[in-house]
Amino acid sequence: MLLRQLEYLAALAKERHFARAADACHVSQPALSAGIRRLEAELGVQVVLRGRRFEGFTPEGERVVDWAHRMLADQDGLLQELSALREGLTGQLRIGAIPTALTVSSLLTEPFRLHHPRVRISLESLSSREIVRRLAEFELDVGMTYVDGEPLGAVRTVPLYRERYLLLTPEDGPFAGRAEVGWADLADTEMCLLAPNMQNRRILDRNFAEAGASVLPSVEADAVSVLYAHVGTRRWSTVIAHAWLHMFGVPAGMRVIPMAAPPHSHRVGLVLADRDPEPMLARALLEVAAAVDVRAELNAVLRGHLRPVDRPD
Repeated sequence: MLLRQLEYLAALAKERHFARAADACHVSQPALSAGIRRLEAELGVQVVLRGRRFEGFTPEGERVVDWAHRMLADQDGLLQELSALREGLTGQLRIGAIPTALTVSSLLTEPFRLHHPRVRISLESLSSREIVRRLAEFELDVGMTYVDGEPLGAVRTVPLYRERYLLLTPEDGPFAGRAEVGWADLADTEMCLLAPNMQNRRILDRNFAEAGASVLPSVEADAVSVLYAHVGTRRWSTVIAHAWLHMFGVPAGMRVIPMAAPPHSHRVGLVLADRDPEPMLARALLEVAAAVDVRAELNAVLRGHLRPVDRPD
């Protein structure tokens, strides 16, 4: 069995199309198909369901794909360790982050690059569910997502901070004189929120429901920046996580007011596949995270944006 044949199989699992998989591997389609057939002959099982086009994998094939991902990831880990012994860490650290956590990623990536200048960093904005899937398939090294909400599967988690919620609203709006806003108070407010398929929105909807309220936003978006673009017009309000202040701050003419503490709060942190040995690049990021007090950094930013009457003791 050749690793190249496993690479063909992993590419086919990702692309779900023979021609695209061949392009990804920089070989002709006949060469890719022949390599996979040789793999099937060596293993003594049919791996791919074939028709006029790719039709999926057999049950045995699904297991072979899982092992292919694992073996290719182990190969990458071995090469990283050997490279680190020779010249320090190199390669690419692949991070997938939910949009609400991307806003604080630089708190980790900046010191990481200072310690490991030869490593390139790839950051992708992904849903929490996509992060879990891609960690399981070894397409990511580390995820940044909620660590105590929806199921994550067999992963290791490293909490970074607990999310706090604020109303971002016009400073001359109906909530201007308030020191705190209840979730039910927003039922008739012109709101823009993240889309329902995003975990942050699902958390907010639960908070509204537990307060006996239902909020139907007039604008929904899949990016934090889009929410900020709309509230900047001073027509809308939105509920933000305090971590967003690190990147976006408070637009002119707006203010932030703490939301009432919900019954349940959620932590954001790092997640990585539960593997032994731990990949060196993921381990290096965890070492940086242990040295950076993300919680304290975000609380300091929050205090800087709250008015004196709003600041917690």
